[in-house]
Amino acid sequence: MAEKEKSMNMPGSYGGLMRYNEEYPSKLNLKPTHVILFVIAVIAVRVLLGVFL
Repeated sequence: MAEKEKSMNMPGSYGGLMRYNEEYPSKLNLKPTHVILFVIAVIAVRVLLGVFL
């Protein structure tokens, strides 16, 4: 019984998941603050259109 415990196989470190390159060169680099400001601007335009039209 002790012999079986010593020969137990451990799972791989990635667990079947693939690791992709984190340095993917993107043509469009946006900071999170720019995205948030853009969303706020779109919401503001939508509200103003609802008020004036």
